[in-house]
Amino acid sequence: MASTTSLHSNGSSGSAGSAGSAGSPPAPPASGSPGAFREKFLTVPPPVEVAGRWIKRYHVTSDPTGIEPAVERAAYAALPGLLPEPDGTPPATFVVLHRGADDGAYLNAYSWVWDNVLHFRGAAAGQPVLGCPDRDPTRFVSPDLPWIGCVWELPPILHERDAWVRHLLAPDVPDLKAYVADSLPEGTTGDRS
Repeated sequence: MASTTSLHSNGSSGSAGSAGSAGSPPAPPASGSPGAFREKFLTVPPPVEVAGRWIKRYHVTSDPTGIEPAVERAAYAALPGLLPEPDGTPPATFVVLHRGADDGAYLNAYSWVWDNVLHFRGAAAGQPVLGCPDRDPTRFVSPDLPWIGCVWELPPILHERDAWVRHLLAPDVPDLKAYVADSLPEGTTGDRS
């Protein structure tokens, strides 16, 4: 099994902010010029245990040095508020912590529930259009939006689906330890085929 670390939280995600006017989503960010899209770096820190759940971690950033420690600490302090109540499903979650090129930071928590269903809750910081109180990338809130991730945050989902089937659903004896040790390899967020 991969090496693990235990995180303990003293904070919460705060209250959800309301983005945009009632019933309308916030305006999309400026995407730059056509053809300006670039994949980002994907790193895989060791799994941790939070609130009795094993957390597999993926970090996404355009900065090759990674995510600032203060942003990482603040994101993982908000994580317990994004996790579902236990329901008898092996307690596993995978998260994607994405540091945007601007002030934004995003934490997506995908938790396994009801045996084979993916539960989602997210938090954001530094992005006022999503209901964040300011541009501070360490001040996470939970927007009430039905979004599950942007193009840079989605690559781990297919791997995690296949790993859940491989280690928990297909074998005669489910193996949570093997699932926790099975992560998408580091590299870029795309161009993997």
